[in-house]
Amino acid sequence: MSRADAALRGGLREPGLLRALAGLGERDRRSRERMDDPAADPVMLERTYRRFALVNRVVSRPAAVYEEWVRPRLSATHRARMLDIGAGGGDLPIRILQLARRDGLPLEVVAIDPDERAVRACSRFDDPAFRPRIATSADLVAEGEAFDVVWSNHVLHHLTAPELGALLADTERLVAPGGIGVHGDIERGRGAYLGFWAATLPFAWNVLSGSYIRPDGLTSIRRSHTAPELARVLPEGWRVKRGFPSRLELVWGSEILR
Repeated sequence: MSRADAALRGGLREPGLLRALAGLGERDRRSRERMDDPAADPVMLERTYRRFALVNRVVSRPAAVYEEWVRPRLSATHRARMLDIGAGGGDLPIRILQLARRDGLPLEVVAIDPDERAVRACSRFDDPAFRPRIATSADLVAEGEAFDVVWSNHVLHHLTAPELGALLADTERLVAPGGIGVHGDIERGRGAYLGFWAATLPFAWNVLSGSYIRPDGLTSIRRSHTAPELARVLPEGWRVKRGFPSRLELVWGSEILR
């Protein structure tokens, strides 16, 4: 049994609901998501990647991401490029590609993740416009890449302060003229925690059973930032935008500076 699997079976227990809610005043920097463990159970990990789409349709709202941030940068006469940093299971960029095709707008998505397990999960999508690869944002900066949209989803809460600064700096270098960088994440708060706890409880023993989605989702919320916390550390030119449900987006681009 892997360490992560043992955690799910009681080796490392989640804090009780009341204790967790009481502790949300400060960011939990010590807890780690179980799927990030190199020894995570591969069957549970694969099931988690495949079921991300169910959660992301509600929490990450790819259609809203597409309409607000991606579609305005697409053109019927120009093949736009989007970078998805920390692609996870790949469901979100694939959904955005589907929406672009629906609208007759050419788009290519490069999806990067330093974890080869995530990139392997992305590879189940056979789409010529979708290119998953093992890489970091720094790798693409070194290669001189540029994108009309640089996006990440649920990456920020994984990062230390220096890592966050490096990601934002890389984003500025990777955004093509007229493009935009957006990093979406959860906003830590009691509403977010209680909402996710209650919404996933009925599915913990069926749809979400045998995956890391529920325990890691709760850990993610405890590790996440609030809007004021991020606003205090953002470099010049970046802004924090609040969204629904309990979402934060860090936004950078030429139009933001005007």
